[in-house]
Amino acid sequence: MITFPKPTVEQFFRSYAITNFAVSKDEKQLVFSTNLNGKMNLWAMDLPGNFPYLFAHVDESCSFIKFDPENRYVLAGFDKDGDENHHIYSLPVTGGLPQQLITGEASDKLFFSHLSQDGERLYYMTSEENPSFLNTRVRNLKDNSDELIHTGKDALTELAAVSEKESSFVYLQSYANTYVTGFVSIGAEKFSLTPDPEKVHVVFDPVFIDEKTVYFVTDYESEYSYIAKFDITKKEFSTVQKFEEESVTSLKWDQTNDAFYIVTEKGVSDLLYRYDLHSEKCLKLEAPAEVVGQLSIGQSGAIYLLGTSGIQPINIFYSMDGIEWEQLTNNTVLGVSKEHMVDPEVVSYPSFDGKKIEALLFKALPENDNGHTIFWPHGGPQAAERKTYRAMFQSFLNQGYTIFAPNFRGSTGYGSNFVKLVEQDWGEGPRLDCVAGIEWLFDQKITDREKLFLVGGSYGGYMALLLHGRHADYFKAVVDIFGPSDLFTFVNSVPPHWKPIMDRWIGDPERDKERFIKDSPITYLEGMTRPMLVIQGAKDPRVVKEESDQIVAKLEEKSRDVEYLVLEDEGHGFSKKENEIHVYKRMLDFMEKHQASK
Repeated sequence: MITFPKPTVEQFFRSYAITNFAVSKDEKQLVFSTNLNGKMNLWAMDLPGNFPYLFAHVDESCSFIKFDPENRYVLAGFDKDGDENHHIYSLPVTGGLPQQLITGEASDKLFFSHLSQDGERLYYMTSEENPSFLNTRVRNLKDNSDELIHTGKDALTELAAVSEKESSFVYLQSYANTYVTGFVSIGAEKFSLTPDPEKVHVVFDPVFIDEKTVYFVTDYESEYSYIAKFDITKKEFSTVQKFEEESVTSLKWDQTNDAFYIVTEKGVSDLLYRYDLHSEKCLKLEAPAEVVGQLSIGQSGAIYLLGTSGIQPINIFYSMDGIEWEQLTNNTVLGVSKEHMVDPEVVSYPSFDGKKIEALLFKALPENDNGHTIFWPHGGPQAAERKTYRAMFQSFLNQGYTIFAPNFRGSTGYGSNFVKLVEQDWGEGPRLDCVAGIEWLFDQKITDREKLFLVGGSYGGYMALLLHGRHADYFKAVVDIFGPSDLFTFVNSVPPHWKPIMDRWIGDPERDKERFIKDSPITYLEGMTRPMLVIQGAKDPRVVKEESDQIVAKLEEKSRDVEYLVLEDEGHGFSKKENEIHVYKRMLDFMEKHQASK
């Protein structure tokens, strides 16, 4: 009888990204951004059919997709080789080649905000003439006139909602990831959405249900974010819906049925709810995925959801009731069944100060287990490792590596105070949480001191460098993927619109000089004695190439074992499938080479 070998590494790489999507007003067309043909492009499906076709060939990442309500055109934002300078383009509804609509200098950043009900006015933010705080403008698409309507001051300012009659606007001002205030602007008047904007809290996802009422998400005076309302006529704030130990992450309005769809996060997973505005009852729904990437509500009241799970690549789903779901896309792992993949265990351990740290533990299948473990500190840092499908994880598991991913202090999903613990403490508390996690792995006999690799990207790359410099004896070898190496140079190299939040997020290099020195990986070059692979995108705007250049150069000066891989056409991540495959294979080759090293 014919038999087949176990899945190869290559098969796990052949799953694809879907980053965002949009549905036409008549719900007859779905357009989504994916690297289905190897590079990021727009693809479409004619609903209710389900065969995708190429919609726009650009080979670049897309930040948003928006249908004209009258179905005359489609808007989208594209960058260049991962530089995140997304400019605004237009496309015919039949698809084709994007044409420039709102662009500027190559370095300009443009952020889409809102399209009017008649599709004739486009609201957007631009870095032009105000790179740190942004200006808000409106473009009249009929005569191509353009008007400045708001100048950002003191904080990064985003136009987040526009009322149907375009008489009222909600702006958000970001002082940090955990301090975002909101206000309603009506003519010359401004009203704070929350009672005291001086208190540290967040406001996001504002929705006008009429000209006088705004619903939004906030954690104002709360550990977990919830739904609140602002009555413009009464100038009154009120709480609408809270969840026990769950934070609301997304709020979408179903105008047809006067209901809200709500996504909450609880640790490593998401939950989905429907809140009826008239009955004020909140119903828990059955989400088709463990983590929700995007939620959209159609004119019919249908729910469109982009989601993923630990052993399920990201896909788009459809439902009319939130109970029965149809999978619209069929993004799978090439020839690999769920039995050949690993769903993570949710575990927890006590940290150095007794704080409970939750983590995901992916145990290699017994038939694959090579006895080695990868310690993975996630990026962000105000993010979390969640129950999402990662081709990198499943391919490494396929090669026998167990993976441990802790949600150290600063991670989302565990309340507002936990998220804030990383602010102005990038290198002490989170690092010690990681050290406690490593010791827990040893105590639980999951791995031992001769078989642990360290791999991290972005903030996780920073943590990998820091752990390597201060705790090298734990590891066999280290992989750093675009991680900051020096806090002094990092805070001065981030994009201008990030700079207003840097003080609260990381600190001030002059005021906090001693801490910057202590928490910078480059301080600990003497301790970086293990073999290292450093990976960097040349166009990365968040962690610029110089951050990796400088650590590699200094390690080479000391004749350390360091390999350096630079991707000339990538930014802060891998948008091109062949680059992604090349990186993962290089990482696997690097770890295999050092499995036997001491």
